[in-house]
Parts: sequence; C-alpha cells; structure tokens
Amino acid sequence: MSSIADLPGKNTAQPKNNWKSFVTLINKAKPSKTMLAIALSFSLVSTVVGLFVPLFTKNLVDGFTLDSLDSYQIILLVCVFVAQTIAGGLSIYLLNKFGQQILSGLRDILWKKLLYLPVAHYDKEETGGLISRVTNDTNVVKQVVSEHMSGFVTGIISIVGSIIILFTLDWQMTLMLLIAVPLTLIILVPLGRKMHQISRNMQNETASFTSLLTQVLSEVRLVKSSNAEPIEYGRGKSGIDKLFKLGVREGKIQAFIGPLMGIVIMALMVVIIGYGGLRVANGFITAGELVAFILYLIQIVMPLGQITSFFTQLQKAIGATERMIDILGQPEEDQSIGSDVPVADSDMLLNDVSFQYDNGDAILKEVSFTVPAGKITALVGPSGSGKTTLFSLIERYYEPQVGNISYGNHEIGRFSLTSWRSQIGYVSQESPLMSGTIRENITYGLSREVDNEQLRNVAKMAYADGFIEELPDGYDTEVGERGMKLSGGQRQRIAIARALLRNPRILMLDEATSSLDSTSERVVQEALNNLMKGRTTLVIAHRLSTVVDADQIIFLDKGSITGVGTHAQLVASHELYREFAEQQLRYQEHSI
Repeated sequence: MSSIADLPGKNTAQPKNNWKSFVTLINKAKPSKTMLAIALSFSLVSTVVGLFVPLFTKNLVDGFTLDSLDSYQIILLVCVFVAQTIAGGLSIYLLNKFGQQILSGLRDILWKKLLYLPVAHYDKEETGGLISRVTNDTNVVKQVVSEHMSGFVTGIISIVGSIIILFTLDWQMTLMLLIAVPLTLIILVPLGRKMHQISRNMQNETASFTSLLTQVLSEVRLVKSSNAEPIEYGRGKSGIDKLFKLGVREGKIQAFIGPLMGIVIMALMVVIIGYGGLRVANGFITAGELVAFILYLIQIVMPLGQITSFFTQLQKAIGATERMIDILGQPEEDQSIGSDVPVADSDMLLNDVSFQYDNGDAILKEVSFTVPAGKITALVGPSGSGKTTLFSLIERYYEPQVGNISYGNHEIGRFSLTSWRSQIGYVSQESPLMSGTIRENITYGLSREVDNEQLRNVAKMAYADGFIEELPDGYDTEVGERGMKLSGGQRQRIAIARALLRNPRILMLDEATSSLDSTSERVVQEALNNLMKGRTTLVIAHRLSTVVDADQIIFLDKGSITGVGTHAQLVASHELYREFAEQQLRYQEHSI
C-alpha cells in the first residue's frame, strides 16, 4: 500500500514546506494533469480575449460615427464575447471535474489508510475527528483547486496583461495606479495570516463537533435511558458556540477585506477619472484611451478579490493538508507480509507475555500457558485481570512488549495478518453486526462466493434458520444499524453462523451467552457446541457451566496467572476460584 510518510509533519513544516506538502498530496490523488492544462488553457483564452476588448472599445470611442460603425465590427465583437463565454464555461466544467478527481482520490487514500491503521491508533483518536478528515478537510482542498485556482491564475494574467497595455497607453497614469498595490498588500498580508489561524481552529472545532455528534447519535439509546439529553445538549451547544465565535471572527476579517477593496476601487476610479479627464482636456490622451484605462482598471481590481479569496482558501487547505498528512504518515498494518499458517493444527503457546497500553499500568505480567489444539481453554478472573487484552494480543491488534505468542514452532508475528486472522473465529457478548442484510452479515469479510445451500447449512447449525425463514425477506432482511432490528439472541446466532462459515481453526468466545435470557441462552449454547466441535477454543468464562466443561482453566488476577487446572483441581486448590464457583452456584439456584 502506498505511503506518504516522507511528507513533512505538521509540527516541523515551514510555510514553503506546507505548500510543497499540499502539492505532493494533490499528486497522490492522481488527478488528470492534462485536464487541468486544458481547463487553464481555456481560462487563459478567455482572459486574453478579454484584454483586447478595452482596446477595441478605445478605437470605437475615438472614431465613433454612425457611418464608421461597420457590421463586421459588431459581428467581431459578438464573436469575441461568445468565444469568451464558451471558453469560460468549458474551463469551469473541467476544473470542477478536476477538483472532483482530487476529492475522490484523497478520500480513497484516506479511507484505505484508516482501514489499515492498527487498532492502537483508534485508542488515541476520536472517530468523529477522523470522519471530518475524510469529509470536510478533503472538500476544502478540492474547493481551492476547482473554485479558486482558475481565478488566481487568470487574475495574475489579467493584471499583468492589463498593466503592460496601460504602460503603452500612458505610463504616468499607470504609475499612479500602481501606488495603491503595495499599500493594499501591507494590510491584506497580516489579515491573511490571521485568517489562516482562524481557519485551522475552525477545522479543529468542526472535527471535535463531528466526533461528538457521531458518539452521541450512535449511542442514542444510552442517552435516552440515562436521561442525558440535557447534558449532551450542553456539550453540543458548547461546540456550536465555539464554531459560531470562530465564524464571526472569520466574518470580521472578511468584512474588513471587502470594504477595503471597495475603498481602493472607488479611490482609484476617482483618481483615474479626475486625472484622466485633465489629461484628455490637455490633449495628452484621447477620450477612447481614458475609457480603455477605466476598463483595464476594472480588469486589474476585480481579480484582486479573486486572488485574495484564493490565498484565504489556500490557508484553510494547507491546514487541512497538515492533518491529512498526519494520518497518512501513521504506521499501518501490512496484511501481506509473512508466511501462511501451516496446514496442521498445533498448540498455541504464550511465553512470558507482558503488555501495557500507552502510558498505562501493566495489564499482563509474564503470562505463560499452552492452549492445546482441539481443546477448550477457559479464562477466568475478576474484571480488569487482562482476559480481553489476551484476546486482543492473539488477534494481533497489539504486540506484546515482552515475550511472544507461538503457534506450533512459529511465532505468530511471522505469519501474514491475513493468513493468521483467517484462522480465528471470534464471537463476543455484543456480536456486532454491520448495517445490511442477514446474508451480507453472515458472509461478511469472505472474498469467495457463498451459495444458498452453504448459507442455510451454517444458519441451521447456528440455530438461526428458524427465525430467519420466518422473516418476510428471509436472508435478505435488513438488520438495521448495528443489528438493532434483531434481538440479542438472534444477533448472537448470526455471529455464530458467520464463524461457522469461516470454518476457523481457533475459536475465541467472550462468553457469548452471558447477557441472554434463559431461553435464548439454551439455543445459543447449542449453536456454540456445534461451533466448538474439534476446534481449539479459548473462552472468557463468566458462568460456571462453561468452566466445568473446559479441558483447562486459566485463572487470571491483576494480570498474572494464579492458577491452572481443571474445575475440580482449582476448586480444591485455588481459593479465589472456589469463591467464583460458589457464587455461580448461588446465582443458578436463585435463578431457578
């Protein structure tokens, strides 16, 4: 997968490097440079044609009589305007298409990058902020190219061309005109820098606000069950107010720039008309030349607004570029590096594994045990003892800081991620589903075709075929966001069917029945029994029934193994385990 880690980071880049990074990022999107060249060519044609209109007008004014007005002049003028209109329209269309190519390319790069970033990255980043990078920041970059770059390029050509022609008409009036340029820049440059700072803050706040919306709306049931609407409204209102204040500050600068340009234009008009009228009266220039001078003045002043707008938007785009480059520079998982997992089933060995999350306490401390092939190993222990973290290490979401995990005679880090993870089936308490149909969720992640017979077989083994066939659309029933249209037991059975279809060698169960009612639990447990047959199984156990049937029990406490054995052995030798078993027995008696 392509990487742009060589791009300068946002903390060290200087303005010129930011500009270079902006161009490099555009190139990564692979837009058609030919299309850009054609679009700018049409813009230049439109601009150059426009430069000759004031000269034509000058000749028309100086020699105007009804007899001198030939039809060819009128036809020529109409043709010039038509050509200018067509060229301008084609330029706008092609630039917009070019911008859409950039937008699509950048989103493609970022989306692929986000999918291949390790889980550890998402522990540090808010999802809404990442969404804002893909949606808002890419659009800011696109707008610079498709909506503002043409105005900048043609504006420069128009200004330079107009000034050259004006020097040929009257160099004294032209020098007087140019005095206003440095005075205007002295004011506009600091304002542009201030706009850059505000724009970056605006984009950061937009990302934070998007993150809040994503978090709250995805957990709206929790919000309502907790009567937390006023709290979340307050958090959202705070973000809205911050965006409002930044928007007002941005508006203040724009409100200053607009009238400033208006004053400059009006002052120049007064000076040119007054001084030009005096020079016409003294015979230094003709009336037609004065009219041309005024028209060229307009062709100089109007692009100044476009150029100012371009630099304002460019500052926003550079800020957006820095954040995108920061994401694209992050190390990612390489799915293909490594060998395939050997065909033969093997024991899995954890050897002195220690792990801690960034800037946190140790979660696992020198953990060592063997998971026998084809057997059931249960992980038992109080909350926070490291059971789920062990699952994450086996899935290779994280790498242990000390020690290693082996499968057979090979460390699992030697296997490609694609090959290793294809050996694992994972069923959790939540059994997350993707928005889509039941068929899409059962076959999720598989690149091969799955026929209806295979689908029905795994659904039957998962005891899911009964409720699926009762649904109006059967396997094509939409499950809703995160599967909310299905019950907990139904979601569990869909997840089990998915695992059965993958036919994994290693099965990891985060006590998939612990949150179900007794009826659903019995059905799901039967489905799990079908799934566990002949497979190497690791179970995070919360219920005694699961533990009793295990071939091996690992008791974890505060990240360390304090007991290994069968149920009978641990009841006899391990006090904490005995308490766990007695609590479960009392719970079962109470439930009955």
